[in-house]
Amino acid sequence: MFAPRTLYDRIVDEHRVMALNDVVGPGEQMLLYVDRTVLNEYTSPQAFSGLRDAGRPVWRPQAALGVVDHVNSTAPDRSSGVADPDAQRQIEYFAQNGRDFGIEMYDVLSPRQGIEHVVLPELGWIMPGLVIAAGDSHTTTYGAFGAIGFGIGTSDIEHLLATQTLRYTRLKTMRATIEGVRPPGITPKDIVMALIRKIGADGAAGHALEFVGEAIADLEIEGRMTICNMAVECGARVAFMAPDVKVLAAITGKPKAPSATVLEQAWGKWTTLRSDPGAQFDGEVKLCIDEIAPMVTWGTSPDQAVTINDTVPDPVELFADARAGAERAIAYMGLRPGMALSSVPIDRAFIGSCTNARLSDLREAAAILKGRRVAAGVRAMVSPGSSTVRREAEAAGIDRIFREAGFEWRQSGCSMCLAMNDDVLAPGERCASSTNRNFEGRQGKGGRTHLMSPAMVAAAAVAGHLVDVRTFAAEQGQ
Repeated sequence: MFAPRTLYDRIVDEHRVMALNDVVGPGEQMLLYVDRTVLNEYTSPQAFSGLRDAGRPVWRPQAALGVVDHVNSTAPDRSSGVADPDAQRQIEYFAQNGRDFGIEMYDVLSPRQGIEHVVLPELGWIMPGLVIAAGDSHTTTYGAFGAIGFGIGTSDIEHLLATQTLRYTRLKTMRATIEGVRPPGITPKDIVMALIRKIGADGAAGHALEFVGEAIADLEIEGRMTICNMAVECGARVAFMAPDVKVLAAITGKPKAPSATVLEQAWGKWTTLRSDPGAQFDGEVKLCIDEIAPMVTWGTSPDQAVTINDTVPDPVELFADARAGAERAIAYMGLRPGMALSSVPIDRAFIGSCTNARLSDLREAAAILKGRRVAAGVRAMVSPGSSTVRREAEAAGIDRIFREAGFEWRQSGCSMCLAMNDDVLAPGERCASSTNRNFEGRQGKGGRTHLMSPAMVAAAAVAGHLVDVRTFAAEQGQ
């Protein structure tokens, strides 16, 4: 009789080609079969160059897709091209690699172009039980579909393309239970930011993190993707939820999804994809959703966060091992201990990224912006997560709300999430951002980033400072 297994272990066991050591459990090394990968123009060039130098083909070209997203301009006029010559060369080499190795690529002008972790789900290419590895740490996003997704390095990308396998070490497992019913004004971004604050930036390091609980079950798929996406910021190598009927609905009818007949047959298997009763986890964490308020970061790590109605912490009151980091972060961010977060003015507002640029995110932000204007002196931008999202938003009139409020309605791409394109902060500029990382210089050298939900960004853009979005919602309800 087999011992009860977690869902993570069950999926890994199904994809293990062979063991590479004698370890049983976490630390076991194996050759792991990978079902699919997505490639981008920034992390794949060296891998393709390695294949060329060795004279190797891609083993299963149909198991890979390529998307331009990191370095491209998001200027409203696509015909203006890419201003940076180095970025243009990366994009051109990427397209050449697609042609030479037989991989389907979505370049800047493709109607399906967008951020990779937005594009693949909207194609119906991510399904329960799959293993997806890619050259981006936020590949954890795909766990929202009951898949195992994780980021890999350039040398691993080359090995994966050549063999469809990876050398892999089995992780420890952790279960995060989110208890309670999500109240109005609390978003999936707030849930995951509260979890990261609770366990720390390395609280789930070396673990596969499974999310369970009523609050998770109630979320739609796009909200689950936000949580799995940002779970990497607490150190999780993998993050996922067991699949349910919402997953099936999210896949059905998509451009690259299997036929309805095949999906019906697959559903019988997918309903069994969950941790066995009695399965033991190496770690447990619980979070009561009633204790969560809209979250915002004050420092330079996603775990340096508080609720919007809190103040900047005093490093003296923190544990000794956190004081130096807090002091550095507060100095970099230009804040003072005891300062109310709601009093912090902003220069920029940005809605976008693989974390929060899907249609539901834009709808939530637009609901706050409708009938309002961005504060004087604030430059506000929105970059939809994909060209498909952009078209859908325009068809629904969401773009008009953003434009009328004073937001720049831009094209799709990673944009201001990271300083790899022309959307960057100037030194000292402070930005309310729906992105996933607030590291020093992440959005531009000397730039200061406050992470929050898209609705919170919209509210801050209107107020001209960080603010509790629930006050805006209350006004709308009057």
